[in-house]
Amino acid sequence: MRKILTIAGSDSSGGAGIQADLKTMSSHKMYGMSVITALTAQNTTGVYGVFESSPEFVAMQIDAVFEDIYPDAIKIGMVSNKDIISVIADKLIEYKAEKIVLDPVMVATSGSKLCSDDSIEMLINKLMPLATVITPNIQEAQVLSGLEIESKEDMQKAAVRISENYSGCILIKGGHLTSCSDDLLYAGGEFIWYEQERIENSNTHGTGCTLSSAIACNLADGCDVKMSILNAKEYITGALKANLNLGKGRGPLNHCWSLI
Repeated sequence: MRKILTIAGSDSSGGAGIQADLKTMSSHKMYGMSVITALTAQNTTGVYGVFESSPEFVAMQIDAVFEDIYPDAIKIGMVSNKDIISVIADKLIEYKAEKIVLDPVMVATSGSKLCSDDSIEMLINKLMPLATVITPNIQEAQVLSGLEIESKEDMQKAAVRISENYSGCILIKGGHLTSCSDDLLYAGGEFIWYEQERIENSNTHGTGCTLSSAIACNLADGCDVKMSILNAKEYITGALKANLNLGKGRGPLNHCWSLI
């Protein structure tokens, strides 16, 4: 039984965050564990409140997991507080954690920042260097690179710029491009494109959380980064094509489509 840890925020409606991560892990027939960085009051129509865990309690949760059931891979999502980011990094170093997927949740779908500048700086300088792969979307890649991204060529330039401060693998998700929805992996100086059809489904709540968790599951199963991303994207495609329709807004995916 592979054991996967998610360090992220809770989504009370179950479509994103910790809940999406755990569903994804179960769908991959793996054992999911969680460290909750924040509670959110949210649903398919928006986020209505956030209550952050204290850094001390985040550290206690990490200790409780690593000292009993050591994870085979780790996914990190919502970490908007610089002190929480710092303690997560310290603990991952302490426990010599490996196979870390960092989804740098910094920008809302609306384009507004979810993190303060000092939190972003802490994430870039202290947490990102520990990650095996990071999975920014277009807006987040713009923040990390300082470049505007409007095309596939821009995605390549941004990946190279990000690599100046980060030596791991960079997966820039192209879902917000107008011309296509292809994703770019930049690893070891090589550009690898994952081409995909644009699926007509507006219910995409939690897609980023789900993808990064699926990548972590595949890494835990012994796949390399390239194959982990390919398998994870196939899983996401199936979850979108299942056309689950819940809630009054942008609904969640069907995380259990592969079990039906």
